[in-house]
Amino acid sequence: MKIKKVTDPEFSRYGRVIDGYDFSKLIKAMEHTPLPEDVIYEPSIEELEATDVAIDLKMRVYGELPIQIGYCNGHNSKLNALEYHRSSEVNVAVTDIILLLGAEQDIEPDFTYDTSKVEAFLVPAGIGIEVYGTTLHYAPCGVDGNGFKAVVVLPKGTNTDLMTCHTKSFDDKLLTAKNKWLIAHEEAGIEGAVCGLKGENIDIAK
Repeated sequence: MKIKKVTDPEFSRYGRVIDGYDFSKLIKAMEHTPLPEDVIYEPSIEELEATDVAIDLKMRVYGELPIQIGYCNGHNSKLNALEYHRSSEVNVAVTDIILLLGAEQDIEPDFTYDTSKVEAFLVPAGIGIEVYGTTLHYAPCGVDGNGFKAVVVLPKGTNTDLMTCHTKSFDDKLLTAKNKWLIAHEEAGIEGAVCGLKGENIDIAK
């Protein structure tokens, strides 16, 4: 599939590049994080949250809301699933990463989504982006088969365990963690997830 850049006009539907932030200490702190053969996500890491830019992100991007800063690292080339939040997510590319993105508005009433609508975007190392709350996304992909490292900033508590069962809202069946609604592809074998992604489980390595 064609891989666009986050500086291309097509990205404006999904997010924006955030300028005026010094991510150098945040990226430096990521040197201590692992790079497994699969994918690992940690929602909150004290060393990352102690960097100067953490305050800047809290005050400016999230309007003083409490935030958490973690990471998503590993090796991946597939779509596997798409999730959305009721809030923006900030990603800082420590390595070059590719994000596979879609729009929440394209989810069908039966919670299916046609994967042919997914678009791929390259985020160069060192660049920070805001991914809008209506943007479908999941784990990044590496470039040319290489591993990836990405900082993930979200409102505090996002992606942590739910406190109770949810059965009253129309999309409660997709809620798999706090502030995380997920639609999976059947091939991914994600336990407990709604398998609503229809079509190819996109693999950028092909």
